[in-house]
Amino acid sequence: MESKRNTSSFRDPSGYIFIEDNTVKRVINPIYFEQFKTLSDTGFYNKLFEKKYLIPHEICVENKEQIIIEAQRIPFVSYPYEWSFLQYKHAALLTLKIQKLSLEHNFTLKDASAFNITFHEGKPIFIDTLSFDFYQENNPWLAYKQFIMHFFGPLVLTKYYGQEYLKTLSQNLEGISLEKLSKLLPSKSYLSPTILTNIHLLAQYDKKYESDKKTVNNNLSKASQIKLLDGLYDYILNLSVNENTEWDHYYNQINYNDAAYQFKKEFTKEWFSSIKGKTLIDIGGNDGTFSRELKDIANFVIVADVDPNAVEQNYKLLLKNKEKSLLPIVIDVLNPPASYGFNNQERFSFIDRVQDLNLDGCLALAVIHHITLSGNIPFSLSAQFFSKMASNLLIEFPTRNDSWVQFLLDSKREFAAHFDFYNEENFEKEYAVYFEIVKKEKITSSERILYSLKRLLP
Repeated sequence: MESKRNTSSFRDPSGYIFIEDNTVKRVINPIYFEQFKTLSDTGFYNKLFEKKYLIPHEICVENKEQIIIEAQRIPFVSYPYEWSFLQYKHAALLTLKIQKLSLEHNFTLKDASAFNITFHEGKPIFIDTLSFDFYQENNPWLAYKQFIMHFFGPLVLTKYYGQEYLKTLSQNLEGISLEKLSKLLPSKSYLSPTILTNIHLLAQYDKKYESDKKTVNNNLSKASQIKLLDGLYDYILNLSVNENTEWDHYYNQINYNDAAYQFKKEFTKEWFSSIKGKTLIDIGGNDGTFSRELKDIANFVIVADVDPNAVEQNYKLLLKNKEKSLLPIVIDVLNPPASYGFNNQERFSFIDRVQDLNLDGCLALAVIHHITLSGNIPFSLSAQFFSKMASNLLIEFPTRNDSWVQFLLDSKREFAAHFDFYNEENFEKEYAVYFEIVKKEKITSSERILYSLKRLLP
């Protein structure tokens, strides 16, 4: 059997994750035996499974040296800096619900990292089985500060300054410091009792006792902790962000007529059926309109878009329709998330995670002109990028006569001539390095072409 230790799983002395024959397994070290057995024997793990709070697992091996469990495999682990505002909120709320439930059963979360949460079957789910410890009477929640740095801080910054602050953890894997949080927030944030208590006063307290190296009496009853959790929960639940973005309600703005729109939908369904597809990534998928045309035949669909509001709309639709196969994420293909952390191997790049899936298909509808003309990306490089996404590609190419293309070219002013290469001939020539053209068809009543492409063998 082939096994490979997960390079992001090394910080916890309680155990680590490894992949064996495409299954996810976790080694539990003797230092965590007592906690694991108690969590199992009392039925608390089962309670978390039933509520769909924690990813399920089964015991494979149990001896004096180690316990090995096999966890349900999640196709694609998304990270906090790839979530919309509502997704981030729901991840924070799940963490609080788990901590409250833990306290009620005399356990506690020993860490509250946002990386302990990912999205699976339409909802956030906790994936760190070994994050639970015994609750000690009157001991504070040791992960409280981490929760503020990973969840509450970024959400509050987003409330005041916009959704770019949801990407905080891509640059600070440990979370944004309390001192920085307090300094960044506007003076009016002091008027909020929740922000005052959980950020400003906490930052002052943290700085004072860190510099003085004093032992602090941190006694806090279980009832007080639950009250703290409830206060944070209610505040986060009612948090909102009001920020208009470029692609809000995109499909109400584009220049398709009904015939072209319907043609595109039908062609997309025929293409996915022709490749016998079950898994898909939709690049520039906006609110998931075209991916939803495939939901009855696809097992798993990633819908990636640069616009957080479009991803938010997609996520709301997913919740409303209870669509378990769709995963909306915020991705800028001009700057996709890289590999971060120690040895650049703690958090894996977007491209690496997608390649590991060996997806059947990739949709790239109404996106190549933005990549090429707005992003200044040559066809040769975008072809290389798309070749990493899936073995089959359906890409839409707006010709130079398309109104959007004309608008983008006009915006280049004196540099417009640099983009004379933007035409069908050059597109086909550069993409032929990585793909063969299976089918090419003009979209009815438009100046756009659909290309069905198949990736060439290495």
